[in-house]
Amino acid sequence: MKKIFLIITFAAFGFITTKAQPQVDIKAKAILDGVSAKTKTYTSMSIDFTYSIENKAQKIKESQQGTLIIKGTKYCLEIAKQKVFSDGKTVWTYLKDSKEMQINNPSNDDEAINPQSIFTLWEKGYRYKLIKEEIQGGVSVQIIDLIPIKGKSYFKVRIIIDKLKKQISKAIVYDKNGNIYTYKVNKFNTNVNANDASFTFNKANYPGVEVIDLR
Repeated sequence: MKKIFLIITFAAFGFITTKAQPQVDIKAKAILDGVSAKTKTYTSMSIDFTYSIENKAQKIKESQQGTLIIKGTKYCLEIAKQKVFSDGKTVWTYLKDSKEMQINNPSNDDEAINPQSIFTLWEKGYRYKLIKEEIQGGVSVQIIDLIPIKGKSYFKVRIIIDKLKKQISKAIVYDKNGNIYTYKVNKFNTNVNANDASFTFNKANYPGVEVIDLR
């Protein structure tokens, strides 16, 4: 089963930390710095999003609804029949159909984009460029492309930023196999009440589930 993390996610919806890198687009950097300054004030975030995948050559077009809660390095992601949550030290993946709980260490693979890395995605290893500003659905947005400096399975990540709110409303990942992954924010709440217990695995809450430790 392809994990939702492999793409973006999701969703690059918040914390951005920018550093000096080659061929800096000054306008793009100023926008990203503004989003970073705004979102770093949040103690937690709750995001409802739509995730879609499209491949015209293979005639694939699918979409799913998901939710993501983030508090510091902790997160809880639910989409389709998967629940993935982490306390920052351990990652648990619950596969509802098979009633299976997989336990992993956080990934150090710089190819993967997971809920911990999406908020510092362009901290290093990317060039960024402001493509344009326009009105979408009555909202003024800024469109920025992120291009990986070294080879990855995807060649571009396009982010759409709500100019007034300084929040990312959509992220689109273009991979080299022709797949286009889109994450669209439907609802973005900040400073939500996020109980730390929701980011850890308590076996008592999952009766009958097979636990598989893959660490």
